[in-house]
Amino acid sequence: MIDILETTAHPTELEQAQSVWSACLNILNENVTSQSFKTWFEPIVPMNLRGGTLTVQVPSQFFYDWIEEHFEGMINSTITRVLGKDASLTYEILKEETPIEAEQEVVLPPATRAEKRTFPPQPESFRLGNAPPASSRQNDSANGNFQTFLNPRYTFDNFIKGESNQLARAAATAVANNPGGTSFNPLVIYGGTGLGKTHLIQAIGNYAQAHNKARRVIYVSSEKFTVEFVEAIQSDRINEFAAFYRSMDILIVDDVQFFSGKEKTQDSFFHTFNELHQLGKQIILSSDRPPKELKGLDDRLLSRFQWGLTADIQPPDLETRIAILRYKSMNDGIELPGEVIEFVAANVTTNIRELEGCLISLLAKASLEGREITIDLAREVLKVVVGDVRSPITIEEIQRNVCEYFSIPEDLLRAKTRKQEIVNARQVAMYLAKELTNSSLKTIGLHFGGRDHSTVIHAYQCVEDQMKIDSKYKANVDQIKRRLELRGKV
Repeated sequence: MIDILETTAHPTELEQAQSVWSACLNILNENVTSQSFKTWFEPIVPMNLRGGTLTVQVPSQFFYDWIEEHFEGMINSTITRVLGKDASLTYEILKEETPIEAEQEVVLPPATRAEKRTFPPQPESFRLGNAPPASSRQNDSANGNFQTFLNPRYTFDNFIKGESNQLARAAATAVANNPGGTSFNPLVIYGGTGLGKTHLIQAIGNYAQAHNKARRVIYVSSEKFTVEFVEAIQSDRINEFAAFYRSMDILIVDDVQFFSGKEKTQDSFFHTFNELHQLGKQIILSSDRPPKELKGLDDRLLSRFQWGLTADIQPPDLETRIAILRYKSMNDGIELPGEVIEFVAANVTTNIRELEGCLISLLAKASLEGREITIDLAREVLKVVVGDVRSPITIEEIQRNVCEYFSIPEDLLRAKTRKQEIVNARQVAMYLAKELTNSSLKTIGLHFGGRDHSTVIHAYQCVEDQMKIDSKYKANVDQIKRRLELRGKV
C-alpha cells in the first residue's frame, strides 16, 4: 500500500480523497494512453474518503458505463494498491444523460487553442456545384449565402444510440456543443457502409448551427471536394477555392478514403486542414476504416487525422436494431407487432440501411397486398432480401435447452447458489448466449439474476478455457449449440 495520508494536521475527507486519487492517477497514467487518460480519468473528481471507501464523481451515466466496461479491473487494482486490500471505490453520477446538453459532459479536456485570427472576407458565390435542393439551403443566410449541403433530417434526436455507437455519438455531441473547443479535433468517425456515419457527422453541423455554436458550417464528400478543386484549377480560381474552405468554423468531410491516390487534392486539403486547426476551427471526418489503415494517403495527412479522436461505429446489436425498427415504424405511423420487430432485427444484422430497406419492403408488401403484418409475411420479405432466414434464438431458449441437457431446474440458473453443477450450467448458458445471440453483456447478465457484464465475461472465458483442455466438456457444449442452431432454422 502506498502511504499517502501522512500530514501534520488532520486532513479533511475531501483532502484525503484528493490525495488518494492523485496517487491513483499517477499509476493509471503509466498504464493507459495519454488520450485515454485525458478523456476518461482527468474528468473524474474525488469527493470524499471514509474508511477504506473512496467516492468519486463522474460526469454522466454513459461515462460511468464506459469506465466500468473498459477499465474496471485496472481501477480496482490501483485503488487496492494505494489504500490496501480492503479498499473500495464508489461512484457518484453528476446527472443523468438526457438530450445532448448532458452528453457534452463526457468530454471535459479543452483543446489548446491558437490565437484567433479573422480571415479576410471571401466571395460567397464560389461554390461550383449544382444548386442543392431547397432543404439544404435552409441555413444559407446564417452561413453567409453559400450551400451547406447539410441534410436537415440528420439530427441527434433521430440517431438511435446503442452500444455499437456510444463513443462516436458521445464524442459527436461534445463537439457539437463546443466545436473546436475539445481535444477531439479532428474527430474521425469510421465504420462500414450503412452504419450511420454520415447521419452522425451531419447531425453535428445541424446542431451547431441550430444552437448558434458555429456560423459557417459545410458538409462535403471527398469526391465533391476533389471535383471542385479540379474545376478551380481549370477556371483559375484556386485561391478562392482555398480561401472559401479555410474560412469555415466547422468543416465536415465524408469518406476521406476516396482521397487515395489524388496527390494534388491531398496537398490542398493538407494546407486547409493546417489552417483550420491552427485557428481552432473544428474538423470532422469520416472513413470506412481507421486512419492508420487507409492506403494511398500521404503520411503527413494520416498523422494529422490521428491528432484528435478516432471513434468507430460497429454494426448495431440486437437491442439497437429493435430500437431502430420501432422508431422508424412509429415515424411512419405504423405499429408493428413486437414479435415481428424482433424477428426482423434478429435476421438483418449487417447494417442500418439494409434494416430500413427490409422495413420499407415489409410495409409496402402489407399495403399493396392488403395483408396483416405477421412473422409469416416478414419471412417472405426477408427471404428475398437476406436469403436463409432463421427464427431468432433467445436467451430464454438457451437457458431452457441447457437446463434440459444438464437436468436441472431452470430457476436455479438465476439463483445465487454456488453449487458446482449449477455454476457450470450457468456458465455454459452465458457462453452460448454470447455466441448465439446479439444481446449485450449487460442484457445477458440481467437474464441470469441481474448479474453484471464482468460475470458474463468471466463465464465466457471459463468455458473457452475448459473446452481447450477437456474434450468431453467441449463435446457437451457443441452438442447443445447444435441443438439450438437446428431449432433456430426455418
